[in-house]
Amino acid sequence: MRVPLSWLREYVDLPAGETGRDVAAKLVDAGLEVETVEQLGGGLKGPLVVGKVLSIEELEGFRKPIRFCTVDVGAANGTGEPQEIVCGARNFAVGDKVVVVLPGAVLPGDFAIASRKTYGRTSHGMICSGDELGMGDDGTHGIIVLPPEHEVGTDAIELLQLVDEVLDIDITPDRGYCMSMRGVAREAATAYRLPLRDPALLDVPAPNAYGHPVKVDDPAGCDRFTARTVTGLDPDARSPIWLTRRLQKAGMRPISLAVDITNYVMLELGQPLHAYDRSRIDGPIGVRRAEHGEKFTTLDGVTRTLDAEDLVITDGSGPIGLAGVMGGADTEIADSVTDPETGHVTGTTEVVVEAAHFDAVSISRTARRLKLSSEASKRFERGVDPQAAAAAAQRTVDLLVLLAGGTAEAGVTEFLAPGAPRTIAMSADHPDRVAGMEYGRETVVRRLQEVGCDVYGQDELVVTVPSWRPDLAEPNDLAEEVIRLEGYGNLPSTLPQVPSGRGLTARQQLHRRVGRALAGAGYVEALSYPFIGAQVLDQLQLPADDPARRLVTLVNPISDEEPALRTTLLPGLLGALRRNDSRGSHDLALFETGSVFLGSGRPGVAVRLPVDRRPTDEEVATLNAALPAQPRYAAVVLAGAREQAGWWGKGRPADWADAVEAARALAVEAGAELVVRQGRYGPWHPGRCAELVVTVDGAEQVVGHAGELHPRVVKALGLPARTSAMELDLDRLAAAGGEAVQAPRISSFPVATQDVALIVDASVPASAVEAALREGAGALLESLRLFDVFTGEQVGGGKKSLAYALRFRAADRTLTAEESTAARDAAVALAGERTGAALRGA
Repeated sequence: MRVPLSWLREYVDLPAGETGRDVAAKLVDAGLEVETVEQLGGGLKGPLVVGKVLSIEELEGFRKPIRFCTVDVGAANGTGEPQEIVCGARNFAVGDKVVVVLPGAVLPGDFAIASRKTYGRTSHGMICSGDELGMGDDGTHGIIVLPPEHEVGTDAIELLQLVDEVLDIDITPDRGYCMSMRGVAREAATAYRLPLRDPALLDVPAPNAYGHPVKVDDPAGCDRFTARTVTGLDPDARSPIWLTRRLQKAGMRPISLAVDITNYVMLELGQPLHAYDRSRIDGPIGVRRAEHGEKFTTLDGVTRTLDAEDLVITDGSGPIGLAGVMGGADTEIADSVTDPETGHVTGTTEVVVEAAHFDAVSISRTARRLKLSSEASKRFERGVDPQAAAAAAQRTVDLLVLLAGGTAEAGVTEFLAPGAPRTIAMSADHPDRVAGMEYGRETVVRRLQEVGCDVYGQDELVVTVPSWRPDLAEPNDLAEEVIRLEGYGNLPSTLPQVPSGRGLTARQQLHRRVGRALAGAGYVEALSYPFIGAQVLDQLQLPADDPARRLVTLVNPISDEEPALRTTLLPGLLGALRRNDSRGSHDLALFETGSVFLGSGRPGVAVRLPVDRRPTDEEVATLNAALPAQPRYAAVVLAGAREQAGWWGKGRPADWADAVEAARALAVEAGAELVVRQGRYGPWHPGRCAELVVTVDGAEQVVGHAGELHPRVVKALGLPARTSAMELDLDRLAAAGGEAVQAPRISSFPVATQDVALIVDASVPASAVEAALREGAGALLESLRLFDVFTGEQVGGGKKSLAYALRFRAADRTLTAEESTAARDAAVALAGERTGAALRGA
């Protein structure tokens, strides 16, 4: 809502020295959002005067039409002689009154005016358009042609009201009454504690049986409809300057007198109106719901297909208006047309003025469905004062009579559905309890009366809400009014008391440790949207019966291509890797931790929890049972170089082993013993996939997989070659660990190292050999590391050699060679028994 300060002063006697910024500060304190204060005419300097065109000479030989004009500007130029001006506009003629800026003046934008030679003539000034003066669009895009009654030499700055301040206010949906000068003036009057001259306080004649007939078939959609008729309008009457300037400052374009008046009254009182050409109306006016599929052509010339929920204004021929949104093309006010031979002017001479109140929800749905937002629909959506309809119609009639020479007919039609004022019961100290400070009953009553409420009672107040405040529906709304008018800045600042002894849960601590561990290993955290589509699961080659395919689909997804909640972190991470790779970042290591949503396959129905009390444990349990399982996962993806080449070495590419090592690092943080063995699952390469296993309550559980992705998955998702990934269930991993991570014991005694090389069948996993060695070595084994894998003729066909480094240490003594050798031999013996391993060279 754009509010010219000069217009606002008509309703509130603001202090003389008060600037637009001062008023904006007051309104902000009252709860309105003033976005900007625009200075109109800033830097404008005269002389800028009214001139009369005396002669026009058409200049030939130029690429565009040019006219050399002489203009009478009176004594404004100091000589009284006609002013010679070169102009390219074509919308004025000899005898017209125009706006002339003389040399020495400065126009908006620091545009200095001086005499200059152009098109072979000297131009002493300029004939101005509205855009050049910063007035906005007047519909002509040409020179300003003034009414003939204005005297030559009159100061045009004052005449055109070029200097003003305009407040641009962002009106929130609950403050619809402020989409009018009346509403903003009420707030300004309250903020300054000054009286308000309410423009809606008019003498309105009582309804009678002589007005234009109106029939309302849907009182729920239209609870008030006022119709007034004005005849004898002058079709050649034009909007006066003061009216067009106020419309322009408020951000609206002048169109014609009748339309300008309805727009002006809407801005003034907040009540949208519509004027119908009476000669084009066929019989009584009706209000009903549209028939499904009914066609209607709006004022913008577009034929629209209506829905059964749409509210329409009708006559005997069908719809003539889309209620609360836009009028129809068949009954619009006709433009005046002058007969070139006789000079006779024809146009609309009789109008029917409509001022109605429509259901906000119905208007909002229609405007959104048709994508047809208008100034009227914006106001009806936010709530219009139903009792302002009669006053707005009377104000429109008065202006039509005054400015267009019309005659108001005695007939007044008013339909009014039964209704009663809304009342709210509230204890007098309720605002005190909401704000946390004491206002007192007198302050509460005074502030509620300032917003238009009638208040009765002592300790228990009965508040009658004004008709223009549909947002006041309960005691908390009234408390908000008291608090905002007393000033939000006066509320006490009290910090909440934080209970001591509470910190992160064990689950939260693990997630932080996991993030730090992966970041320390060179991974970069990536956050992705938790939405996927079923097609990505096909690209990941997940089996049809995989639990990850039991998707939880959203009713209102952000994207129709990704309507489900994710069951795996890989699609988001791999998408991030693909985008970075396509932008030139080829060496990538990304990780993410987050919830996945695993559907049970059985649709659950969530109960609606109460808001007036704490839900019972049974109600909360029922709600939780309807929700999908939401475990927290961790995942990494790698591509490109894992170690960069340089003077320090050749570097190496990322491979499946790095993904497995990331899983081991997470197991260390969780304090869990992770078993890595050969596996086969979905998106991973069948020969380079590790299955990640932990033991929980004596039973093995697969918590994830790691390795190199399948080439078909890499191709389907457009990933770099040999991309590797790891994903595991953090919650299950944590369940396999202890309450807290146990720090390792460090012995001060020396270590004994034994190396063994074992020959096994090529099909035997190294993890099986490692597990047997660990168990056979016993308690003295400190660590075991596979440092070489060899195949070739030396070890035989179908065989491979696995070389391990075993480190033995005792906590209380130095081990002898016999003790470390015995532990090694025991480890080799158990490995031979379980896997068929034999010492190489034995």
